[in-house]
Amino acid sequence: MRIGELAERTGTSRRLLRYYEEQGLIVSARCANGYRDYDPRFVDRVIQIRGLLDAGLPTRIIKQILPCLDKPRSIHFPDATPEMIATLERERDRMTERITCLIRNRDAIAEYLDVVRGDAPSSADAAS
Repeated sequence: MRIGELAERTGTSRRLLRYYEEQGLIVSARCANGYRDYDPRFVDRVIQIRGLLDAGLPTRIIKQILPCLDKPRSIHFPDATPEMIATLERERDRMTERITCLIRNRDAIAEYLDVVRGDAPSSADAAS
């Protein structure tokens, strides 16, 4: 597929797709006319990359863990250094904290919506 179709299917700008390619996160073949041609499997890959970037991982780490995200998974890190492991542990812990915060915020919004919609008793009703 061409870059425009990949951009449309993933909601990612062409500029970002070119950047991901520069960073070695995705690859393209080149057509005779010079256009980029992407394998359809990169739709899921780009969505994974965006999710990892949104979670705060830098592209250098994403590049190293992308093989772990493939199906079937092939986890093999012959060059995993103690620093890399420590970085991944920190990132995992940071993500866990963000998830906990997001869940707390989601639940608070849901509770607020229940009260506003009249689906649940307000705290004033509960006190009486």
